[in-house]
Amino acid sequence: MNVAANQNTLLKTIVLDKTIHNGTEVVMIKFPIDTELGNAVRKIKSTSWSRTLKSWYAPYTIAILNEIKAIFDPISRIDAQPLKDKIEKEKRNKKELNTETVEKIEKFKHWMQSRRYSENTIDTYLDALKTFLKYYHKKTITDISNDDVIEFNNEYILANKLSSSYQNQVVNAIKLFFKTMQNTSLNAELIHRPKTSSLLPKVISENEVAKIINALDNIKHKCMLSLIYSAGLRRSELLGMRINDIDKERMIVHINQAKGKKDRIVPLSETILLLLNYYYKEYNPKDYLFEGQDGNQYSERSLALVLKKACNLAGIQKKVNLHMLRHSYATHLLENGTDLRYIQELLGHKSSKTTEIYTHVSRRAISKIMSPLDKLSINIKGNK
Repeated sequence: MNVAANQNTLLKTIVLDKTIHNGTEVVMIKFPIDTELGNAVRKIKSTSWSRTLKSWYAPYTIAILNEIKAIFDPISRIDAQPLKDKIEKEKRNKKELNTETVEKIEKFKHWMQSRRYSENTIDTYLDALKTFLKYYHKKTITDISNDDVIEFNNEYILANKLSSSYQNQVVNAIKLFFKTMQNTSLNAELIHRPKTSSLLPKVISENEVAKIINALDNIKHKCMLSLIYSAGLRRSELLGMRINDIDKERMIVHINQAKGKKDRIVPLSETILLLLNYYYKEYNPKDYLFEGQDGNQYSERSLALVLKKACNLAGIQKKVNLHMLRHSYATHLLENGTDLRYIQELLGHKSSKTTEIYTHVSRRAISKIMSPLDKLSINIKGNK
């Protein structure tokens, strides 16, 4: 065996595959636990770890595939056969919707628009619905039954190990679509949603929040992350905010047409006001509070990269996303004694049950519980 061949056998192996995750086509990057490979995968843009997939993943694009090759080629062997097999299978199974189905989908889109569904919801429902209808492209819509939904769940979603959240999106889209249809074999009321995992919101400590914000020198970036945390904002709420939404006189922040088409107000932090004064002087925004380079709305991807950079500079090793700042805001309010009903209003939750989940991650109540071990007489130093 020559030297090059011998070196190749010593290289670690990563496996590439593809799937649908949270309604988006992604490439999965699989490898055993390894520090070198773990550090390498974090260099790829938009990578995340999924407990559902038990794999690292990133958006499935040519640019990402090229980046994976450039980063991993020098340190590992890339096994892309599962990815190639999946691509070939998709080519063989590529199905086109007939004209009648396309027209009904378009009519469904207009129906949702007339009822003012958000653009994100419309896009998500249409993508999920098309996936389902393409699976039964040989059937007419009127012939699709409840049994077909069960078969789709088993043979497509479960067989491809797709997440329960994606399955729920498909079910929501099917139920809503078939409720608008007439003379069909499918009864939308009999379609059951999948059981979903009960996951606690992930939070970071007040100290970690401070480290992340203080790591940034750019006043614009510092303001964006600070405002998300100080007001418990969703990413879309921050990016859609206009200059006039900051009310300095009344010391409140207006959040307009948020999730569920609801407006709400939250207190304006005095620290945020100071930061904004410096930010206004340096950037002088014209319309949106935080503008992109073209003067339009700042992009979601750029905001995510700001947080990623801040975490790296602060030495935060855990995976932190923007929504964790909102979760942390709610949890820290609760730990500092704020009534749960006020937190519900500040977050814009329709149901108090949604807000109550933060009681499960708050240290305030948990720290008061005494372990039964502490009541026992234990010899700490042993029996010597």
